[in-house]
Amino acid sequence: MSQGASEVPLSALRLKYCERKDAFLEDNIKVKNPFCVFRDWLELALKTPEILEPNAAALATVSAEGRPSNRYVLVKEATAEGFTFFTNYGSRKAEDIKSNPYVAISFYWLPLRRSVRIEGVAEKISVEDSLKYFHQRPRASQIGAAASPQSQRIPSRSYLDDVEAAIKLELGPDGEVPLPNWGGYLVRPDLIEFWQGQTDRLHDRIRFRRGGGVESEVDSKLVHKGEDGWVYERLAP
Repeated sequence: MSQGASEVPLSALRLKYCERKDAFLEDNIKVKNPFCVFRDWLELALKTPEILEPNAAALATVSAEGRPSNRYVLVKEATAEGFTFFTNYGSRKAEDIKSNPYVAISFYWLPLRRSVRIEGVAEKISVEDSLKYFHQRPRASQIGAAASPQSQRIPSRSYLDDVEAAIKLELGPDGEVPLPNWGGYLVRPDLIEFWQGQTDRLHDRIRFRRGGGVESEVDSKLVHKGEDGWVYERLAP
């Protein structure tokens, strides 16, 4: 920061979160399956006007050299299988996933004071499913995906404009945009954590896990049996 510039007092920032009467309790979870909880939380986020993109999430990957990177993506499907997003298969995230398929996804819905954190393994979806979604996108977005060599160096902004113009000229007004090196990833989670902020900073954290013999950890005190192979537990904030 340059000399004389005003410093932003980050340490003094305080946001009011939920009150104790609104705590997120285990008894609030009717079906002890994290996909059901996520569906309920997402539905509320979709109905909250202040949340403009409830499907926006931070995706974290790690390279073959162990360097982490993080960026926002739009999750386009959330099912009992997992969470699907789309990207260029030559992008940095795709290169990371090729060498290390373990990823993390975080949703943060500020107006609700809620966050969902997901860990799992990413795998490519079928070409057929990628193509189907690709052609559901606006045509301008299809052309944009074809024009952009994502994460690669380019000489200028005008370079992209020139490539886009060339594609439009080649295809004409009605030509079908061919699928570029682009498609979807499905993240199959083995950990999903639900966080809700409390004003006194005693935040609520309930974590679901599955796989790796986690059901043997169930003691009904700290680790509880959920449904469909999941266990759940409360974590200190």
